Amino acid sequence: MSGPLPGPPPGPRRDTRGIVDAPELFARVRFRRRVPAPALRPYLEHYWLIDWDLDEPHVSHVVPHPSVNIVFQRFGASPASGEVAGVGLGLFSQELAGEGAVCGIQFRPGGFRPFVPDRPVSQWTGRRVPLPEALPASAGRAADILTPADEDARVAALDRFLLSLAPEPDPRATRAMALVDRVRTDRTLRRVEELAAGEGVSARSLQRLFASYVGVSPKWVILRYRIHEALERAGTAAPVDWAALAAELGYSDQAHLTRDFTSTIGVAPAAYGVSPP
Repeated sequence: MSGPLPGPPPGPRRDTRGIVDAPELFARVRFRRRVPAPALRPYLEHYWLIDWDLDEPHVSHVVPHPSVNIVFQRFGASPASGEVAGVGLGLFSQELAGEGAVCGIQFRPGGFRPFVPDRPVSQWTGRRVPLPEALPASAGRAADILTPADEDARVAALDRFLLSLAPEPDPRATRAMALVDRVRTDRTLRRVEELAAGEGVSARSLQRLFASYVGVSPKWVILRYRIHEALERAGTAAPVDWAALAAELGYSDQAHLTRDFTSTIGVAPAAYGVSPP
């Protein structure tokens, strides 16, 4: 797959996949997703903005997507700061206390590399790196992003920041983004070999592409989206047939799904929503 960059999904995704106990979080913070400027949409999922003013601390938990994020944040009276958050390999927890704000940029899996073309995305995996270290020209930009009280002004500042980086179209990034989107949307795709065969390449070639442009292996991406789906199902009011869901998601049995869910979330599927993570 080469040529023009693929178009993004139509606007921000409305589901809450990856957010553990989303209703509890949304009851305590103002959480919004915004669409970036048209020139940036091929590379980005969305912007995400959170503001809070809490009487008591709250710990949020997220099972990260296979995406790189740039995060601008301010906690209480501390100075605003920015960081590149590589693909998170485990459950990410963050205590929110007092007053604060975050403006985040979630890249499409594979979409970050055109902004930092000289480094493989695997270099950022599992790391949170101060923004000036990753993008030296960005020093001092966190205050520019977080100072405006108006939400539209913050979004415009995010647009200006990314457009100033002048990303260049990259056919391999295009291919990586399309492949990950296929994994996310094609529920019948359960093995790396199937994905490679559909592309007419070897599994090893696919692994090299993912390491360089996504930051994790294709197998990891498949497993992570399975956990997102299981987490989404577990968060509904309807009872879940875990054995049937395990088969639907391509697990050999319920025990393997239970193992992956428990190791990622911290509680077994049947206990999710009953006991806190």
